[in-house]
Amino acid sequence: MAQVENPARERILARIRAATRSVPSSRTAPDARPIFAPVSGPLERFRAECAANATECIVVETASERGRALADLLGGIPEGEIFAQDSPKVRRALALSGTRQIRWSSEGAPSENSQAGVTLAEALVAQTGSVVVSTACGGRGASLVPPVHIVLADTSQLAPDLPAAMETIRRNGTLMACSSVCVITGPSRTADIEKILVLGAHGPRRLVVLISRESD
Repeated sequence: MAQVENPARERILARIRAATRSVPSSRTAPDARPIFAPVSGPLERFRAECAANATECIVVETASERGRALADLLGGIPEGEIFAQDSPKVRRALALSGTRQIRWSSEGAPSENSQAGVTLAEALVAQTGSVVVSTACGGRGASLVPPVHIVLADTSQLAPDLPAAMETIRRNGTLMACSSVCVITGPSRTADIEKILVLGAHGPRRLVVLISRESD
């Protein structure tokens, strides 16, 4: 009689063969219940989810008010370089920021000394309080390197859920034009080590979304 080199393996294979010969009993699929509550008011839902995610959400009426709110935010950030997406909307908003040193995305990636990053949102997801950004904001490091990430948006970019947000940026060509699209839900955090929550472990420890009701 031939000796079996790995009896445990043979036992496992025998059980698999026996299981595949038997006809499984019919089971009724569970009810397909939604994971998230339906979205009725996108802006109110987004603000509530941001609060739960430790995201700071500031809503203003006009684009000029958003610029003043941005100036106030930057005034409370330590001295040093501010990395900014080089776009007309961001340039208008930063025009009120005073004498802060600005490193525009057209000049290269953010440095390790950047104190904050200012970028545009591609879309906002009301259902989860998430921000969708792309590499158009200055590369992947724009939303990862600075310890503070400030995102400029307006209410027209609010989508009820992630599929709707992705469909929007698919239609406007962002998915084809950019090498990467990222969905950000709150500041970077981890509790891998001894279940101790640490903010800013793999990215910004502070995420601020400045939303204007007026599009510019």
